[in-house]
Amino acid sequence: MKAGLRGAATISLLAVVVFILSFPVIAFAGPPYITDDPEPVEYQHWEVYLASLFTKQPGAWTSTSPHLEVNCGPLPNIQLHVIAPLVFYAPSEGSNRYGYGDTELGVKFRFIQEGDWVPQVGTFPLLEVPTGSHARNLGSGRLQTFLPIWLQKSMGKWTAYGGGGYWINPGANNRNWWFTGLVIQREVLPNLTPGIEIFHGTSQQTGQPEETGFNLGMVWDLSGTQHIMFSAGPAFGGPNQLQGYFAYQLTFGPNP
Repeated sequence: MKAGLRGAATISLLAVVVFILSFPVIAFAGPPYITDDPEPVEYQHWEVYLASLFTKQPGAWTSTSPHLEVNCGPLPNIQLHVIAPLVFYAPSEGSNRYGYGDTELGVKFRFIQEGDWVPQVGTFPLLEVPTGSHARNLGSGRLQTFLPIWLQKSMGKWTAYGGGGYWINPGANNRNWWFTGLVIQREVLPNLTPGIEIFHGTSQQTGQPEETGFNLGMVWDLSGTQHIMFSAGPAFGGPNQLQGYFAYQLTFGPNP
């Protein structure tokens, strides 16, 4: 089989596997999508995002206004990650709230490199540290942990990535829950890559239904160091009705 056909077959298989996994069973993730990928920042390189993430719920809007995300590659196949957010909470009734939210910390580790048939595979454990005020709806009030596995395969201008993991979600009436997602992207111009995402989450609270949603997104490379990215889409069944993301990204590192 030719290399191109093998790559296309592998992407198709990855898409089917991730899609199936999402149905037996909002946080930050791989910009501009909720679903993440296994590819860490390159060794000795940096990514810095100034971004905003919003969600619409039945009784309120919540957004980061803005949040700062920093990723760095201290070692090959390793990425360190932090998000420091300012959060705006606007209920349909009552006063708006604004302040510092929960801090996100993580380490991404890629342990399988991509081959002709084999996708790259990695994990990206996250900690949501309760630095925001729970009483003011600016934070969860409890430490949350996400334990995922992510896969990615590319073929020419096409890339598919996805997977999922388990959220440990303590607190009154809260439930631990599963998240899975799939993103498919295609480079349509040398600096323009649109994509589509589908995701699914099991119930996060007692009596709350499961959630399924999708996003349409775009990555626009202004230059080798400056990038614009955004996504938005509806969600059904769970706590959110709509979610969206917009970011300005800087990437930099030593010259090759």
